[in-house]
Amino acid sequence: MSSRRRPYPAPARQQQGAALYVALIMLVLLALIGVVGMQVATLQERMAANYLAANMAFQRAEQIARQAENLVVGGGATTFEDCSVGFEPLAWVDARGAGVAQDSRVVNISVCTGKCSSGFGLELSDDTCKDQYRITAFARDRANAAESSSLAAIDTIFIRP
Repeated sequence: MSSRRRPYPAPARQQQGAALYVALIMLVLLALIGVVGMQVATLQERMAANYLAANMAFQRAEQIARQAENLVVGGGATTFEDCSVGFEPLAWVDARGAGVAQDSRVVNISVCTGKCSSGFGLELSDDTCKDQYRITAFARDRANAAESSSLAAIDTIFIRP
């Protein structure tokens, strides 16, 4: 005699319930993957916001430096540097304080030593030695210092045309 299979499921007393456990484990794994994915997306959003803030601060500092260069070209910068006192741009930026959103410092350095201060070794009377200015610009990413999250400083040498 051949044995015949029953077309209906086994009675409840013979079932082990493994499918329920497998389904629950799969749901927990999918939930964990979803939580990790949300954390990664949040981290990437924060990184993008920080990059934007740093870039905005740099662009604003560049704008302040260009405005100072225009002031030099127009003849408005006439300050002179005291050669006996060293200048540290980072200390100057730190001294601006938390309430300052932007600032600049323009100094004529070509009169400092009687020679071109940037190392050309030329006398000031030489035609090739033009007025040289050290421009240090500082800016935050927003106009309101209390709302800003990033800052940038630029220290350049500008030779007046």
